Amino acid sequence: MTTQQAMITIFMVALGTIITRFLPFILFPAGRPTPKYIDYLGKLLAPAVFGLLVVYCLKNVSFLQGSRGVPELIGVAATAGLHLWKRKMLLSVAGGTAVYMLLVQLVF
Repeated sequence: MTTQQAMITIFMVALGTIITRFLPFILFPAGRPTPKYIDYLGKLLAPAVFGLLVVYCLKNVSFLQGSRGVPELIGVAATAGLHLWKRKMLLSVAGGTAVYMLLVQLVF
């Protein structure tokens, strides 16, 4: 990559970041009420992304071969249990990941 191409790439990445940061404030100013469909998407997208993450993480797991699938199921159960207990998405994901990694490294 030439210096000119690197500068153009950096500029485009910075421009994309700036646009994505400021666009919501331009489209939905503080003085006006937020449209109902935006509120709906705000409530719907977090659980949808979480569900997509579960499907992606478990898509290649074979539950019928040896102990494969056991640490994954325990990790998912730990994530779900933490989320039902504390209702904090970051804690749930981090805790479930930690349980899974400990199981894979130390037990299985």
